[in-house]
Amino acid sequence: MAYATVDDVAARLGRPLDEDEQRLAAVLLDDAEQRIRARIPDLDERVSADEHYRALVVSVEAASVVRVLRNPGGYRSETDGNYAYTLDTRAAAGFLTILDDEWALLGVSRGAFTAVPYLDPLRHDPRYLVRYPRGTGPYLPLNREWWP
Repeated sequence: MAYATVDDVAARLGRPLDEDEQRLAAVLLDDAEQRIRARIPDLDERVSADEHYRALVVSVEAASVVRVLRNPGGYRSETDGNYAYTLDTRAAAGFLTILDDEWALLGVSRGAFTAVPYLDPLRHDPRYLVRYPRGTGPYLPLNREWWP
């Protein structure tokens, strides 16, 4: 059972939901919670420990459902003669998604790891390059008086 309710979705959408939308919203709220639980296994403990965190979970669940209800067909743009408009996918994605900034609000980092380039400090030290040009020197300095 989702923490957010259909009433939370209607409040964020700014209008009452009809019966079909209420049924769809209830299903989507459960789907959104399952996505959150997949990345936050201890969700119940976090929610019970902090009322502010519970409000964040409700907000994220409801916002993800509102994006579907605003654009149920998932359209990005529409043109009719001289008139054209484009929907912002962050506001009305048309599919159930939780945005990166919402994951950050819930305390989930973006990825499992971060790639950081590694520069070997020895081979990129100018003193090493002057002494051993074009990688002709040893991998470790034999004489450490010049190495800090």
